Amino acid sequence: MLVAFGGISDLLTMTIRNRVAILLVAGFCILALATGLPMQAWGLHALGMAVFFVPCFVFFAFNWMGGGDVKFISAIALWIGFTPELAAFAVLVAIYGMVLTIGMLLMRQKLIVPTVLFQQDWFARLHDSKSGIPYGVAIAIAGLQIYSHTAWFKLIG
Repeated sequence: MLVAFGGISDLLTMTIRNRVAILLVAGFCILALATGLPMQAWGLHALGMAVFFVPCFVFFAFNWMGGGDVKFISAIALWIGFTPELAAFAVLVAIYGMVLTIGMLLMRQKLIVPTVLFQQDWFARLHDSKSGIPYGVAIAIAGLQIYSHTAWFKLIG
């Protein structure tokens, strides 16, 4: 639910609050402790998080990515861990991000937009070419899709 909330929040407000990433990390820690996750596995999950955090932080430093997106994608990567699913997550984020970006560019040129949407504040914000792309949407969709392939999902299934 937190992942879906983060994506929707980014779409509507162009912001992913810190508490979303904090709660994702805290939830991981609670579940890992409750299930007796071995220390080596903790390390692999932390490595998965670092694999995303380091390059995304560089993207943030160059103003190519928002800080909320960096924390959000890193927290999701913590749940996935350093597994083959992490590579699939990266590919899906890239694909969905590309589709989202192309859609936003077309929308901003008014090529595919119903006029009733322009009356909504959140849509006007999205339509503004200075506002950036709500990449949290692509991150959330990829995270929700990959989650069903993780060990956590198999644990409860």
